[in-house]
Amino acid sequence: MGAWPTPNVLWVTDGSAEGTTELNAFDNALLAAGIGNLNLIKVSSIVPEGAVFLQDPPSIRPGSLVPAVYSAAQSHAAGEMICASVGIGMGKHSHGMIFEHHGTSRKETGRVVRGMVEEGFARRSLPLERLVVHVAEHRVERVGCAVAAVVLWWR
Repeated sequence: MGAWPTPNVLWVTDGSAEGTTELNAFDNALLAAGIGNLNLIKVSSIVPEGAVFLQDPPSIRPGSLVPAVYSAAQSHAAGEMICASVGIGMGKHSHGMIFEHHGTSRKETGRVVRGMVEEGFARRSLPLERLVVHVAEHRVERVGCAVAAVVLWWR
């Protein structure tokens, strides 16, 4: 078996939903994000050098194994706000990085994930050229889930 090809495209997506159980809420949030029929393989946080952002995701066959970095927030507390965020940092002439976080405030969750990206670049002494923060939020009715994801693919 050969190595997987290195991803060269990525896109950000999010979704939120309710369900009768946490797993159903998670599945429904993935469906709302447009990635519910894929077998997501949670990967760590490195974006290959030269990878480009897509505005529109490609069509991927249901059941495909798809690398992704994602955050999920789930709760049973009716009325609670839950948030899931991803932060993508792109370097100039270097690889990029993705960090994920979840919490109960859009502002705080976004601030934390932004700081994580900045720290990751500083630790590696890399110049941060572009930073994208994406936050999904959901007000829980009975069992809720919010998901934010960066999907890595190749074309």
